Amino acid sequence: MSSSPVSTVSPEDSRIGHRHIEVFRAIMLAGGVTGAARLLYTSQPTVSRELARLESLLGYALFERVQGRLRATAKALSLWDEVQRSWQGLDHVIEHALALAQPNHSHISVLSMPALSHALLPGALARLQQAQGPLALSVASQDGPLLLEWMSAQRFDIGLTEQCDAPPGTRAIALPAVDEVAVLPVGHPLAKKKRLKATDFAGQPFISLARDDIYRQRIDAEFMRAGVERQLLLEAHSAIAICAMVQHGLGIAIVNPLTARACEGEQLVVRPLAFSIPFQVQALLPLHRPAVAGVDALLEALQAEVAASA
Repeated sequence: MSSSPVSTVSPEDSRIGHRHIEVFRAIMLAGGVTGAARLLYTSQPTVSRELARLESLLGYALFERVQGRLRATAKALSLWDEVQRSWQGLDHVIEHALALAQPNHSHISVLSMPALSHALLPGALARLQQAQGPLALSVASQDGPLLLEWMSAQRFDIGLTEQCDAPPGTRAIALPAVDEVAVLPVGHPLAKKKRLKATDFAGQPFISLARDDIYRQRIDAEFMRAGVERQLLLEAHSAIAICAMVQHGLGIAIVNPLTARACEGEQLVVRPLAFSIPFQVQALLPLHRPAVAGVDALLEALQAEVAASA
């Protein structure tokens, strides 16, 4: 009984490999087999053999032979576009790998409440860059429960929130507490005062935070203790939105000093209060995520930026 012939073709020989694409790329760059061989530090017959193998595996020609020269087909040009994109991605990977060897290299991912990414982070990053030079950093904005959930999932190197309690898997570092401030339209009669008392707000159109906001509740409690009634017609979920309403003359408000200072300008003035409503930011650090160089320096810059707003 005769035995079946054993195939001598290995699995590697039956599929397109990285070497084939490398040869194709070299030919496209050099414009021919001879130049491609020089780029690849190999022989011309080797390049020709690899190209023939690639065309065989593809089932179509990549080049036309015209008077002894290679001319790329339409399919080759289409493939070339894709190869270029892929090679650029590989170049980025290589650049990143080399950058990791640099002693000062780090990339910090920050998750922040939208208001804090607008009012706190830019100033802190400017301080940090001035002290240490450029730092690679990415910022994502999120609010409420999702921010806490993402920090618990160890998805970011540092989180910034107004929440007091650290979610599971994180530890909280309190930044310096600073007092809330009043914001008023430019030209408002109360802007002439250096410091506003609770009674100064009596009868004034007042723009409030959302009813479930802890700072809204503290502000309302302060006016209730003082027996002061305001015109409560407008409310918003963010201090940035409130400041924009104040700028348009829709009322006055009390917000955190970070947002107030960021929005202060030709249309909005900031005044301290004669009573204290402390505002505090918590920095959340993941407990189970590898430490990244630069986070401690960023924390120091954040603390300095908050203190400067007092």
